[in-house]
Amino acid sequence: MNSTINLLQRHRSIRRYQSRPLTSEQIENIIRSAQMASTSSNVQAYSVIGVTDPEIKKKLSVFAGNQAYIEQCPFFLVWCADLYRLREACYIQNSKMVHETVENFIVATVDVTLAAQNAAIAAESMGLGIVYIGGIRNNPEKVSKLLNIPELVYPVFGMCVGYPDQDPAIRPRLEMKAIYHENTYHTEDITGHIKKYDEVMHQYYLERTNGKRSTTWSQEMAAKFKQPSRSHMRSFLNDQGFRFE
Repeated sequence: MNSTINLLQRHRSIRRYQSRPLTSEQIENIIRSAQMASTSSNVQAYSVIGVTDPEIKKKLSVFAGNQAYIEQCPFFLVWCADLYRLREACYIQNSKMVHETVENFIVATVDVTLAAQNAAIAAESMGLGIVYIGGIRNNPEKVSKLLNIPELVYPVFGMCVGYPDQDPAIRPRLEMKAIYHENTYHTEDITGHIKKYDEVMHQYYLERTNGKRSTTWSQEMAAKFKQPSRSHMRSFLNDQGFRFE
């Protein structure tokens, strides 16, 4: 196993941070690493907003569901799928951009996700910790107004970055056989894999909470997906110009 693989396989979400700020060199290396991620046809359909202002972080923390670590971390990134810059590029060429397609929406969303994961790996390679914040989509209109996000751009998720002030255990994942299929998708073993993982996660939750939380992965997933989540995103995306044809 080389150092890169070791780094990837030791990822943990960090939710407590030291007050120590990042250097400008660290920030530049994080963003430049993000820029070198794969991108569909070199469209680079994403932007990222780095937030260090305490007041802005405080407001974002509230918008994301009162997640205190957003306010606590020294550096917060808001990753955005971005078709606005591409429309401007088309304008330069006196061309009208056809952006109202599901494919363009998917391309932008995939592009920003790939870039963010590059940034996460770069940060962790420097001894920093990160945690993704999907809660940024709880109030996307307020987030967009606060950060002056234009039409054809939407905030996909946030990312806390900083020096860890905790040392959490690595969360177990499904065994490889549960997610890796050779040649064709195999459904016959899925139930067995889930039940096996339930046993692992039940023990993990007990140890993590000193016996206060007795649950399994499938119980958690059933609770999460038994009702719609963030139904407001459809109308928000429509208002931002992501109208699908």
